[in-house]
Order: sequence, then structure tokens, then C-alpha cells
Amino acid sequence: MSIAVGFDLFGTLVAADRPTDPASAVAAELRERGVQVPIDWQAAYGEPHIDAPEGAEVPLPAHVSAALSSRGVETPNNAARRAVVAAFDPSVETRDGARTALEAASEYGPVGLLSNCSVPELVGRTLIRSELSRDEFDAVVSSVGCGWRKPDARAFETLADRLSVPVENLVYIGDSPPTDGGIEACGGTYINVETCPLAELLARIETEVPE
Repeated sequence: MSIAVGFDLFGTLVAADRPTDPASAVAAELRERGVQVPIDWQAAYGEPHIDAPEGAEVPLPAHVSAALSSRGVETPNNAARRAVVAAFDPSVETRDGARTALEAASEYGPVGLLSNCSVPELVGRTLIRSELSRDEFDAVVSSVGCGWRKPDARAFETLADRLSVPVENLVYIGDSPPTDGGIEACGGTYINVETCPLAELLARIETEVPE
């Protein structure tokens, strides 16, 4: 059986610090760029402003721009995007066993990355700051790039397509059953790193995937 193996990024291969209060972090970066942040910014940030289809990813800069616009504030010179990227600039720690897991997965076929991430550039920056290399993946897909968030089938289908396998032949490794486990609804296989450490991945794949 020809398979491909996909990995989640945050919480699976790496740990990355994120703002504990995203609205405040974005507000601070907006002010740095000369944007007048509304008094009720916390409320505006928490409201939906873009009517997206179910399962679709709303890029965070678009949400921030729409939230500001709802309060009559404009964001010139791409300030919303630049503020969001700066607010989510991470420190990164590679999880133990991550490289071993990638090497094990590559014995079975192409290896890909699929990450729920609404922040442009964040997946790429995270890989650069980790002990992993973009070249270790045959495909890298983010929800902000493909337009769909896990567990939507279209996110997994995008990764499978870029790895040139049917989605039902995709083994997906992640730490969140509600999102990463969505591969099972597509006919693929889910492996939870919370119950199967990365170092034991090869043996688990051999158990889960028939010859």
C-alpha cells in the first residue's frame, strides 16, 4: 500500500510561544504603526466580521482590518498584516523525537506538513527557528495558504494532493483529536502523539498501515 505521512506543526513537532492575549498583542503592534486602536478593541477583535463558509480559514490580518473598519478605523500601508505578523513572532522549541519521526515517516513515502494557522508567514518562520528544515517535507500546507482549516476534509485533501496520494492513503500525526483526527472522516489514519510519542512513530505506523 502506497502511503504518505502528514504532520501537524504546533504542539506536535514544535512548541511555540503565542500571545496570551492576542487582541492586546495586535493592538500594541497596530499602535507602533500609527493606527488608532478603538477603545472597545477587545470587543471588536472578538466579534466575527467576515462571513466565511464553514471550514474556511479567515486570515487574521483580514479579520483585524475588518474589526478596525467596523469601528471606523482604516489601516493604510498594509498595517494590519504587518502588525499581526509582528504580534505572533514566536520563540520555538523543537520537540524531542521530531527529526527521528520525520526520518521514520520518510521510509513509507512522501512526508508533508499541514498546520492550522491564520497568521501569514508564521509556519515558515517557525520552521526556520526550529531544528527542522523545510527541505525535510515534500509539501508544506497552512490553512491560511490553502483556505481551509482542519478538520475540514478540504485541508487534508490539499495535503494529499500535493503529496500525490489519495486522501485515504494519508497517515496524519497530530496532538488534537478534534482537528487532526478529522483525517479519519476522509478514510485516512490518525495517530495521536499524546498517546504515541514521536520516537515510537515507526512502530505505530507499521501497526496501523497494512502492507
